[in-house]
Amino acid sequence: MTGTAATRVLVIGGGIAGSAAALGLRRAGLDVRVYEAHSGADQDIGAFLTLASTGMRALAQLDATRAVTAIGFPLTSLRLLDAEGAELAHVPLGEVAEPDLRYRCLRRGELNSALQQEVSARGIRLTHGARLTSVTDGPYGVTARFADGTTATGDLLIGADGLNSAVRRALSPGVRPGYAGQRVFYGRTPGAPGTGGSGVITMVRGSQSAFGYAEAPTGETYWFARVGGDPLPERGPGARSAVPREELLPLLRADPTPAAALVAGCPGPVMVTNATEMPLGARWHTGRVLLIGDAAHAASPATGQGASTALEDAVVLAKALRDLPDAARAFGAYERHRRPRVEHNITVSGGMSRGTHAPARPAEPNHRPDHRDEGLIRQLAWDTPLSEEG
Repeated sequence: MTGTAATRVLVIGGGIAGSAAALGLRRAGLDVRVYEAHSGADQDIGAFLTLASTGMRALAQLDATRAVTAIGFPLTSLRLLDAEGAELAHVPLGEVAEPDLRYRCLRRGELNSALQQEVSARGIRLTHGARLTSVTDGPYGVTARFADGTTATGDLLIGADGLNSAVRRALSPGVRPGYAGQRVFYGRTPGAPGTGGSGVITMVRGSQSAFGYAEAPTGETYWFARVGGDPLPERGPGARSAVPREELLPLLRADPTPAAALVAGCPGPVMVTNATEMPLGARWHTGRVLLIGDAAHAASPATGQGASTALEDAVVLAKALRDLPDAARAFGAYERHRRPRVEHNITVSGGMSRGTHAPARPAEPNHRPDHRDEGLIRQLAWDTPLSEEG
């Protein structure tokens, strides 16, 4: 939208989606301010994530690759085991030939911190402790009001404030994430050699759970388990609890795989949360306000695409506001480009969580872990104009 510095964009949320959006919008020539509710980067103890090659490609378009490759470790292959521990497949993962585009395993809090540091390094104002209470969208601007009584006014407002989005509550009060059919346990186990080697992520199709793990170069193993059943007592979408390992171990000991030993070796309690997802067709924008990331399209973690889709969002949004003449057309084009991809992910991931969709086999077209989506690659390329059609 005549991407000039006079266009001020308020980004609510300084996590992965918000920080990446700020980097993209600044690169597109807009004046960006970021407002984060927490007082510092959420360290999310125990939690880790994987960035797919598409997420790493998006980071490259934001000139943020080095900030992220300085943390975590690359993943170059995927190993699949059955409930007996037999290897079903071992295949390349992502764009292995390009070091900067390889899948990456890292702690969520470290990724948040790295992106926020990049935001500050580029002179973008980032305010912590700014908890949004209301949004007023008027004919000449949009105003955010915060719990401490302060306000901020801009030309546009981007809601990148996650599962419990305050911006979404203002935009669509009745829309919220729902339970996706599984509880997700996660942790880190020190000194657990022989788990497949560094650079390999192993997925186990257990008889009573889905389990995954990856060994860091330090010898520490990151792991998760997805277990069906009733949800944890509601404390808000995405809320985490610490529980004894014994809640999980009996399910894993039913199978002769490495899963039970990894969890048994994890010091202290393990973390657990409900898998959640946004309903399909939820509204993403109105007037000067737009939702991105989990605030718009949170999915069950079964496909492991959440952080990568947030980074993709940031690039496509920045290009839309750079290339199209006004916010209405830019927001519309952004949605046309993004909704089919992310809602397909919600559907597939939710089906896997509820057991109605089998995990993708590595040999299936368009679901191979080394598959290149040429359309998405063109969509993310910074020097390629974004069309108004999706």
